[in-house]
Amino acid sequence: MDQLTFRQTKVFKTIVDEFIRTAEPVGSKTLLTLLDFNCSSATLRNEMAALEEMGLLEKTHTSSGRIPSSKGYRYYVDNLMEKQLDQKVVNALQTVFDARNMSIDEVVRQSCDILSQMTNLTSVVLGPESRYQTLQHISLIPINERSAVAIFITNHGHTENKTFQFEDNISMSDITTCCNILNENLCGIALNEVVEKMKEIEPLLAGKVKRHEILFEAFVNAFVRFASDQVYLSGQKNMLYQPEFADIEKLKQLMSMLENSSLWRQIGYGNEEMAIRIGTDNRELMNIDDVSVISSKFKINKDEEGQLMVVGPTRMPYNQVVALMEYMSQQIEKMFNNE
Repeated sequence: MDQLTFRQTKVFKTIVDEFIRTAEPVGSKTLLTLLDFNCSSATLRNEMAALEEMGLLEKTHTSSGRIPSSKGYRYYVDNLMEKQLDQKVVNALQTVFDARNMSIDEVVRQSCDILSQMTNLTSVVLGPESRYQTLQHISLIPINERSAVAIFITNHGHTENKTFQFEDNISMSDITTCCNILNENLCGIALNEVVEKMKEIEPLLAGKVKRHEILFEAFVNAFVRFASDQVYLSGQKNMLYQPEFADIEKLKQLMSMLENSSLWRQIGYGNEEMAIRIGTDNRELMNIDDVSVISSKFKINKDEEGQLMVVGPTRMPYNQVVALMEYMSQQIEKMFNNE
């Protein structure tokens, strides 16, 4: 693509910034009021036509104005974006990240909520993968004769609570015996190997626990969930307020995509610390063109890492979102690496 002239750069950046702000196509009359130099409407229309020919702008069916294309957003992000992080945001986040006693799980969940609240978009946070964690301890707390809460703890402080509802009465003695056997045989086992190990010790449970099959099935189901990839979502409802997803079918498609945890792991693969996938960049994994995904990695230790992600329309404030995610990733790393 030819290098943009100074005037084309100003026109293009102004159109992108204004469309991000309003979600309305930008015409020459609007541009005249926004640009900090004088020129005629005809000159602006010519520049907009040139930018459209370069593939950076598109016409809409309902207006004579222009909107950025996926290629245009990419050019904007790579060449014109100026990251902005508001000091008020920094101050608000600092109070959260100063709480040094939080577990990885708590940090991941809080980060997910903070991202969605501060961007008014949807956030996805990938916690560390289970193959790097081992089971440290299981506690089982009876609620009554037909229910109990199990608490699983890993060597990295990740916890998961699971409430069991049993169809038949289970004695306190059986629950205690089962829990003791699991702790004796599963401590130090990698989370993604726990289910296989449980199958090996099932005969031991059968010999010591009367209703072992009920407890065995409950624990296996709990470990399958616990050992699965930790993918947290927040702010899905924010997509309801984005005009790009006013079409109910497109919204359903997006919501289905958001619930696909394996998709987010696929999107998260790669070596970049910060990745910005815009519109058609996502076509290989998604069927929706006007969605952007920004991801930022954070390291918990030398073996483990997670990722912050923000999902929204291609018309998102990249300068603010990227700056926020970079800052949050740095703060998470400081929490766990004692920098």
